[in-house]
Amino acid sequence: MQISGPGITCAKTPFHFKPDYCLGEEDRFAGWSETLGRDLFPIGELDDGRFFLCIDETGEIYLVGMWIATFGPAQDALEKLALGVAPARVASVS
Repeated sequence: MQISGPGITCAKTPFHFKPDYCLGEEDRFAGWSETLGRDLFPIGELDDGRFFLCIDETGEIYLVGMWIATFGPAQDALEKLALGVAPARVASVS
């Protein structure tokens, strides 16, 4: 979705639900899966490839980069992505 402008707690940024955008990042998702103790599945990207998006087996959506943050359950996450609500940081690369 192409969005931009000020949001509630962060700028609204474009996001796309297309798992193919995450090809080649399998090790990154496997590492974060191990760190969180949850299976993570790539679903797309945020901010034109600056970050990746994934979902776990419970339906929680995450931002993935050098750190990982949660947008919460899928229904809430979609609203947060569209309105510009920052995700809650869960962990960082040490």
